[in-house]
Amino acid sequence: MVGLWLEDIESLETIAQDDDTRRLFLRMADMSQSGKLQPFLDELQDDRDLDQQTKSTLAEIACDASFLHAVEEYVRRTRAFH
Repeated sequence: MVGLWLEDIESLETIAQDDDTRRLFLRMADMSQSGKLQPFLDELQDDRDLDQQTKSTLAEIACDASFLHAVEEYVRRTRAFH
């Protein structure tokens, strides 16, 4: 249990530390909450610059509202201390 928790924290921290990644995840969280995720997913599938594995991974993450919420909360809480 502790190992999974630490792995989750490490993932959240990695996302929070990279500006581009953080912006992407926060944007996906916003689209998910506002019900505007489908156009992003459609555009993602049409993107010729991304390989299929990256597209699949991003689509899976984009559809995981609880994970996106966790990212949003983690960023909000950790930014409060900066």
